[in-house]
Amino acid sequence: MHKRLLPIATAGILIAGGLAACGNDGGSGSAGNSSGSATGKVGVVLPDTKSSQRWSTFDPTYLKAAFDAAGVPVDIQNAQGDRTTFQTIADGMISSGVKVLIIVNLDSGSGKAVVQKAKQAGIATIDYDRLTVSGGADYYVSFDNVKVGQLQGQGLVQCLTDDKAVKPKVAELNGAPTDNNAKLFKQGYDAVLKPNYDSGNYVKGPDQSVPDWDNAQGGTIFEQMLTGNKDIKGVLAANDGLGNAVISVLKKNRLNGQVPVTGQDATVQGLQNILAGDQCMTVYKPIKQEAEAAASLAVSLAKGQKPTTATATTTDPESGKAVPSVLLDPQSVTKDQVKNVIADGFVTKAEVCTTAFAKACADAGIN
Repeated sequence: MHKRLLPIATAGILIAGGLAACGNDGGSGSAGNSSGSATGKVGVVLPDTKSSQRWSTFDPTYLKAAFDAAGVPVDIQNAQGDRTTFQTIADGMISSGVKVLIIVNLDSGSGKAVVQKAKQAGIATIDYDRLTVSGGADYYVSFDNVKVGQLQGQGLVQCLTDDKAVKPKVAELNGAPTDNNAKLFKQGYDAVLKPNYDSGNYVKGPDQSVPDWDNAQGGTIFEQMLTGNKDIKGVLAANDGLGNAVISVLKKNRLNGQVPVTGQDATVQGLQNILAGDQCMTVYKPIKQEAEAAASLAVSLAKGQKPTTATATTTDPESGKAVPSVLLDPQSVTKDQVKNVIADGFVTKAEVCTTAFAKACADAGIN
């Protein structure tokens, strides 16, 4: 089970094999063995704490545990959504002599500058979750993001079918235009939705991207969409945060539960919205698997070994370079599958099934 953490400040988390012997409390020391001091340190730069709950809770927790178990020192810091801070953190890690640098870029431009500086210093680089387009990272660890989008599109189609919607107008609220993942999600769900638009089964409604995955902006954008399109009958929202922003607007207009809304990330809020009938589905990406895959790669590189787990490849859409990759499978989640996310330990029953959702949880078979 994960535990809630305070957002990770730019001061970061330091985990080193030698710390445990120095009397540190709070679990910041690694499980520790002599190999920890013999390997190079790993640096991890996370993007923000607002676009998704994962960056302040799940990823730092799982990454910490994975490096701790391997006895490899790691410095985990969060850029708090600021590109200058992102570059400053990375520069500090490079100067400190990390052997491996893992980044989740805020955009490909600033990410590329960091990757290239690291490579010039002889540091191995791993793009984590988001590919830095034309950045030239040595490895990429993520989920099959086109499949994520396909699951979202298929989920919305199923929800509209269940609602017996006739020629529904569908709005698309996409992720950040600077995030390559958002482009891949859209590629996936458009592959599902476009045939329905082309055949006349659906009407294509407003379609807009949300800068920086900002939920507040997402809500404003959707409110404008709804004002100009009162007949919107379905919303492809690219993640749970944007989905919740859409639902908030629908609630103001007494339309929640009547307009299917998608999501992604299987957040507590997203799962509760599904149980309430306000969101039709989300996509669960087992982040623990992703964190452990990235840590495994980094540990091998820090020990001077050639990784054997990056058996897939991802083609950089600009450079054409084939990047050795670990690509994991996402899972679609509707009301019937919420219990599976809880059973997997990603969230707890106590977090999801609060008093307001107790009956909905029982009805969904969450015991």
